[in-house]
Parts: sequence; structure tokens; C-alpha cells
Amino acid sequence: MSKPLTDRIALVTGASRGIGSHIALELARAGAHVVAVARTSGALEELDDRIKAEGGSATLVPLDMTDSDGIARLALALNERYQRLDVLVGNAGVLGPLSPIDHVEPKNWDNVFAVNVTANWQLIRCMDALLKRAPAGRAVFVTSALSWLTKPYCGPYAASKAALNALVATYAGETTSTNVRVNLLNPGPTHTRMYASGWPGVDPATLAKPEDVAKAVVPLCLPDFTNTGKIYDFTAKTLKALQPPE
Repeated sequence: MSKPLTDRIALVTGASRGIGSHIALELARAGAHVVAVARTSGALEELDDRIKAEGGSATLVPLDMTDSDGIARLALALNERYQRLDVLVGNAGVLGPLSPIDHVEPKNWDNVFAVNVTANWQLIRCMDALLKRAPAGRAVFVTSALSWLTKPYCGPYAASKAALNALVATYAGETTSTNVRVNLLNPGPTHTRMYASGWPGVDPATLAKPEDVAKAVVPLCLPDFTNTGKIYDFTAKTLKALQPPE
């Protein structure tokens, strides 16, 4: 049976654990060669073992997303080796401090925006030409409903994800006349280490499983998926388009 992403190159950030690792695995299952990016080499090697066990292939890239020069070097390496990028999944993110806005330290604010916004801007900046060289470039960025729900004590994270929404929507608008399609995914409350660190009292059994969220991402990455500039909300194992957010 043919796989929909056979011979495609897919880059996934934050691929060492949580939703990102499952996205990388699902894209590999769909036939893509996965370029897995994360800070933790050991966890990337575990992901590589899982991908290889299922007959897939991956390139491991230990990289901190705040390293803008490193992202640029990665784009150059992809250009030299593949001359294109078929799928870009901007999943890496940090929660940051959950506290009143006036208690947030500048260094913590800057770090949240560096990872959640600036790194994704640099990804777009450096990978755009490669996506446009692909027959059907697809980009998906992971957002959060907190970007429009504006709940107390989530200021840095909510503001950074709102900025990400605007950044990605702008990029989608700028690429409508190309073969690139760009969308956002809101996974909702998911059983991950990051979610548990912020809301430790929530019963994990009530949360979405990261593997189910990952399976919902794959259709957004396929060549025959032509919608662009939308936010997709993952709820009860289905995707619902939110434009504008409800």
C-alpha cells in the first residue's frame, strides 16, 4: 500500500517528547523522511529507534530553537541535501511562568517569546524558499486556545501564542498564490509533561492523548489538503476549523 508522504521531507520541531514526538512518528508512518529537531539528543535517539522499528527514517538535529543561526544553518543543510522541504511542523514551545503579569521577570517573558514566536518567525524566514520548491509545501504551527481565551495568570504564554497566530495568518496570506499552505492547530488540553507542569491537579484521564492529536495533524500535511490560513481545533479526535476563533 502506498503511503501519502512517500519521498517527502518533513521537519518537526520539539520532536523529542509529547505531541512533537508523536507527530514525527506519524509523519514517518505516512512515508516521510523526518528531520527531528529538539534540544535533547537522548530523547531524539529514542524517537529514531521507534521510527526505524516501523521501517521509517529520520535525521536527528539537536538544536535549541533560540539559536537563530542554527536554524539558518539547518535550512542551508536541507537545501544542499534535498533542495526542498515538503512539510514544516512548528511544534516546539514553552509554557513559561503562570503568575500575575506584574510578577513576570523580563528574562522569562523574553524566553517565552523567543521560543514561541521568534523561533517560528526564523523558521518561516529560513524555510520559505524550501517549502516553495516542494510540489506541495505544507506548514502547520501549534497554537493554544489560551491565545484568545485570555485566562488570568497565563499572560506570557497567551500573548506569545496570539502573536504566533498573527504571524502564521500573515504568512498564509502571503503564500496564497504559491503551492504552500499554512495552518495552525490548537490541540486543547493534552496529556503532556508541559500541561502537567502548569495544571498538575487535572486528571490525565480527562485529557486528550498526544498520539491522537498527532494523528489529526497528518491530514493538514498532505498534498491534497488545500485549505490555508485557518486555526484547526482538536476536540474528541476530530478537527474543527475556527476562523475567526470562537
